[in-house]
Amino acid sequence: MKVQTPVGDVTFDEFCFLVSDGQKADLIDGVIYMASPDNTDANEMFAWMLSLLNLFVQTKDLGKVYGSRVALRFNKKNAPEPDVLFVRKQRLHLVRRGFIAGAADLIMEIVSPESIERDYFKKRRQYQRFKVPEYWIIDEMKQEVTLLRLSVDGKYHTVSARNGVLRSTAVPGFWLRTEWLWKRPLPKTLAVLTEILG
Repeated sequence: MKVQTPVGDVTFDEFCFLVSDGQKADLIDGVIYMASPDNTDANEMFAWMLSLLNLFVQTKDLGKVYGSRVALRFNKKNAPEPDVLFVRKQRLHLVRRGFIAGAADLIMEIVSPESIERDYFKKRRQYQRFKVPEYWIIDEMKQEVTLLRLSVDGKYHTVSARNGVLRSTAVPGFWLRTEWLWKRPLPKTLAVLTEILG
């Protein structure tokens, strides 16, 4: 849902003031979109992906992984809070105490019923506009993963899985079997990490 505020066009500073600690929200073209509480399946998926990617990135010393309540300050009117994001080592100078000053190298969004339009359309346009190299949309309701990669034309193009595997170029060496995401319970993180690392 949209937050109604006295100001018709919210800035990043106003966004930080209006949204309380612990509340996930996105600032898209000056409008605040509040997230509803997670359903348990989406929350488990978020925790699993965050843990797996973070362990992989730490093991390979590639950069930093952040989750959920960290804003990407693209400009005064755009500051999304992705579910999972990665910033490579060479770009860690963009990390500030209260936000990241620019685009992440990889973003993952876990789709929930209230975030469908935002994740598939509004955020896709926003991330493409601000040149996020790789955007993963993980839809546990449809049991689908959409991997979008920024091409030289500045547009996102869908990357298809090969033999059920999606490979990241933004996080070198990282890949996922899509079937892992739909298992209940989710596979053990360390077992999956061991397979990815080979």
